[in-house]
Amino acid sequence: SVSNSESLPPLPSGWEERTDANGRLYYVNHIRRTTQWDRPSVRSVVLTYCIKFNDYRAAGMEQPAPSQPSPEIPVPVQPTPITVSPTNTTNSNGVSPQQVQQLTQYCYPYSSNSKLSEQPLPHGWEMMFTEQGRPFFVDHNTKTTSWNDPRVTGQTALGPLPPNWEMRYSNGRPFYIDHKSRKTQWEDPRLTVMPYSRDYKAKYDTFRQWMKVPDNLPNKFDIRVKRSHILEDSFRSISAVKKPDLLKTRLWIEFDQESGLDYGGLAREWFYLLSHEIFNPYYGLFEYSANDNYTLQINPNSGLCNENHLAYFKFAGRVAGMAVFHGKLLDAFFIAPFYKMMLGKPITLDDMEAVDTEYYNSLQYIMENDPSELDLLFSVDEETLGKVNQIDLKPNGKDIPVTEKNKKEYIDLVIKWRFASRIKSQMDKFLEGFRELVSLERLRIFDEREIELLMCGMGDIDVHDWRRNTNYKNGYGDQHLVIQWFWQVVYALEKESRLRLLQFVTGTSRVPMNGFSELYGINGPQRFTIERWGKFDQLPRAHTCFNRIDLPEYKSYQDLHDKLIMAIECTQGYEGVD
Repeated sequence: SVSNSESLPPLPSGWEERTDANGRLYYVNHIRRTTQWDRPSVRSVVLTYCIKFNDYRAAGMEQPAPSQPSPEIPVPVQPTPITVSPTNTTNSNGVSPQQVQQLTQYCYPYSSNSKLSEQPLPHGWEMMFTEQGRPFFVDHNTKTTSWNDPRVTGQTALGPLPPNWEMRYSNGRPFYIDHKSRKTQWEDPRLTVMPYSRDYKAKYDTFRQWMKVPDNLPNKFDIRVKRSHILEDSFRSISAVKKPDLLKTRLWIEFDQESGLDYGGLAREWFYLLSHEIFNPYYGLFEYSANDNYTLQINPNSGLCNENHLAYFKFAGRVAGMAVFHGKLLDAFFIAPFYKMMLGKPITLDDMEAVDTEYYNSLQYIMENDPSELDLLFSVDEETLGKVNQIDLKPNGKDIPVTEKNKKEYIDLVIKWRFASRIKSQMDKFLEGFRELVSLERLRIFDEREIELLMCGMGDIDVHDWRRNTNYKNGYGDQHLVIQWFWQVVYALEKESRLRLLQFVTGTSRVPMNGFSELYGINGPQRFTIERWGKFDQLPRAHTCFNRIDLPEYKSYQDLHDKLIMAIECTQGYEGVD
């Protein structure tokens, strides 16, 4: 009736009432381009949205989107709000405070253990609705709005999405909307813009959640090998796989002529034994770094040792990817530039010192002095099987002298050649195999030191052995009060922090097989060393080529503790490492 129609609240924005040929009322949603018989209201729109939203979230998804994300998405910068406050009565859109409370109970019980509707919003936040009935959140502190409930986004290890971003799902796959540029993408923007965090465990737990086995795969992948031919047998088995996703399913390892069921132990042993063979310098794919005999780098002359070397590098990448995907460990530790190349990060002059001190000293001299008198050219000499070849660092480099003006370019090109250019084909193949199992983009939530922990694990450190094999310089000794404080801090550290301290001073978290007595430095065996240096208001600094930490004479245990933790946790861009 007319009177009944007049008593009804107005239609939500974007809706229109029409009459068909038989005189029946129906309603057109111009936003979604759909029609329905039931009269919509803000309440019904919100309720429908929330129920669907809750159903999908209960299944681990959000509201589904079209297979091609639509660009016609409301921008949450300046939404048209329907203000809801405890003092409001039923407004023109038919939404009362009681109904809002009821609706939020539909919207936000994301799990059986979560009662977000009973949790207060953070101070200064308010929930409102758009005219289309969609909830959004206002932060009055910063005068910004967001689609994301601040009570939810604070619970994720990656933190909330950046401003103006939103996550939706298409056929179960998440995609991300940048409302500012009105663009969509598959990649999580938090992987590239999230602030650097030292919370390795939180990042590791998040990373493990991403390692999901695809559907429609066999329940296991069989690998049968002989212990005496583990490298060759594994190479044939792994390299023959045409669908790499098969390697993500459960691994069932059988050693020839051995009985036993693999419930994880045989797989761990297989990764350990196989990685020991793959990365053994005897086979010529990898070699020890210039400074020690336990950190590895790619052998630039691997093709001379094995004409099929690129296939083996792809195989090595697959095995490393399988280990990371399945949460297993490799018996190999690499130089820091190797991990940086995996992450796509630039390699700097500081990275050179722990790998090749002679090269580092030469480049450091050029950096600090005018190289004109050295008669250097934009080329390097490379010796292969006793033959010296001149390699141009840039086109016609052998005809371009190095000057004060261009020396920075020369140093950058030498570093690029030393670590990247001459092993590019090998590294490309390794990464090709690795990314078949693990996304390199998702790997970038870690830094290069954490990648070492992820791939090689957190070995147990015998602090007693560490202390027994430590030298002291410049007035320090084992009974000095500051040294006693230092070891008290080390004993109190968690395993991860001890490894970070070892990485900070030696460049790697690996302890030689026979303990700290076999630590290597620039001139061969080089014990861990603590030298008195600096002022008490300075942070400790490290010399990785000498396995030495310069430790100021702090005034208290707490001061030493705080300064040491700050140094080892902030080595990204920290000048205390050389």
